[in-house]
Amino acid sequence: MLDRSSYYLSDDAMAAFRDYLSLHGTQSHFANARSVRNALEAARLRHASASPANLTVVSMDDLTRLEPSDVLADPDAM
Repeated sequence: MLDRSSYYLSDDAMAAFRDYLSLHGTQSHFANARSVRNALEAARLRHASASPANLTVVSMDDLTRLEPSDVLADPDAM
């Protein structure tokens, strides 16, 4: 799914996403593919709204790589 939009999860973000799925996958409102798609879309939105702090040059990799902070939502965000 992320490949089609040219995004990818860093290794740490992949581990964080697995943890997210383990935690949320057992909840009654988890809807499998729909929930995964929604979680990845939310991560992309968090990534897009974050400013690239401390970067003087932003690479294409910086723009397309999702990190754990993108995957793990702040409870007060969104």
